[in-house]
Amino acid sequence: MLTAIAIVLAIFVLPQPWGIMAIGLGVATDLSETVFFWRWSRRRKARVGIETLVGRAAVAVSRVDPGGRVKLDGELWGARSETTIETGAAVVVRDVEGLTLVVEPDPERARGA
Repeated sequence: MLTAIAIVLAIFVLPQPWGIMAIGLGVATDLSETVFFWRWSRRRKARVGIETLVGRAAVAVSRVDPGGRVKLDGELWGARSETTIETGAAVVVRDVEGLTLVVEPDPERARGA
């Protein structure tokens, strides 16, 4: 956009040496902004899908022994655990198998941290 403005200024307003400098400055600014925002937009990968659930905290809404249900962000999920987890206990999602969350007790929330 700055390049277009610089061209219009160079043609209609600015005298000869200043018009060329304005166009060069507009082109340089546009290119540097493009490179900056392209690199900024690629600074990290977007996390979508199943990998967003692993490591999240949930609450058991039924006894998980070995299967049960947990609530994660207001949604009920089927859950499976190798240890018995009582209703209301805090859990952490360790893996996702289909639509079943593999969970384990959350040691951080269990001791009141």
